[in-house]
Amino acid sequence: MLSREKATIFPANSNRYRREPKVADHSEDSLIREIDEELRQDQFHKLWSRYGKLILIAAGLCVAAAAGYQFWVKYDLDTRQALGERFVAAQKLAETGSTEAAVKAFKDLAGESRGYGMLARIQEAGLLAKTGDTAAAIAAYDAIAGDSGADKLYRDLAVILAAGLEVNDPGTDTQKVKDRLAPLMAAGNPWRFSAQELAAALALRAGDKAKALEIYGDLSKDPETPARMRQRATELLTILR
Repeated sequence: MLSREKATIFPANSNRYRREPKVADHSEDSLIREIDEELRQDQFHKLWSRYGKLILIAAGLCVAAAAGYQFWVKYDLDTRQALGERFVAAQKLAETGSTEAAVKAFKDLAGESRGYGMLARIQEAGLLAKTGDTAAAIAAYDAIAGDSGADKLYRDLAVILAAGLEVNDPGTDTQKVKDRLAPLMAAGNPWRFSAQELAAALALRAGDKAKALEIYGDLSKDPETPARMRQRATELLTILR
C-alpha cells in the first residue's frame, strides 16, 4: 500500500527558491568606510579630551556675553531715561525762575559723559549769562569750545554763543572774536550763518560799515539763510545804506 503521507516535492530548479544566507560585505569600499568611521570617532574622542573643556568654557562665555549685553542695554536705557528726567527737571526750574537751583542742577548733570552732560554745560552757561554774570558765562562757553573731547558741533556752538555775549561787551577784543568766528563762516559749517551775522555786528562796532554791508548783503541773497535772519539782514541793509 502506498503511504498516505504526502511527499514533499521540489521543483527541478529548486535552488532559486532558497534564500541564501546574508554574508557580511567585506568588499574594499566597505572596509574603507568602516576604517574611516573608526578613525573619525577616534579623532573626535581625542579632540574632545583635549579641547572639550575649552569648548564648554567658550560656549559659557558666549552665553555670559549675551546676557551681559542684554543687561547693559537695559542699564543704558534706564540711565539715559534717568538723565533725561533730571535734565527736564532742571529746565523746569529755569523756566519757573528758580535760576540758582537750575544752575546747580545743570552743574550736577554737566559731569555726565553722555549727551545730556554737554547740553547741561551749555544750559548752565546760558543761565549764568541770564543772571548777568557775563564773564562766568563766557568762561563756561570757552571751556566747552576748548574741550577736545567734545563734539565739534558743540564746540563751534560754544564759540557762537560766547561771541554773542562778547559783541556787546565793551572790553571785548573784537579782532580775537573775529578770528575765532572765521573758521565757522566756511561753506558747509552748520553755524556759518550765525557766525556771519555776528561778524557783521563786530564790523559795525569796529566802524567798518562797508564790511558789515558786504556780509549782510551775502546773507540777504543766500537762499539757504534762515528766513528770519535773512529778513534781519535785509532790514539792516536798508537802514545802513
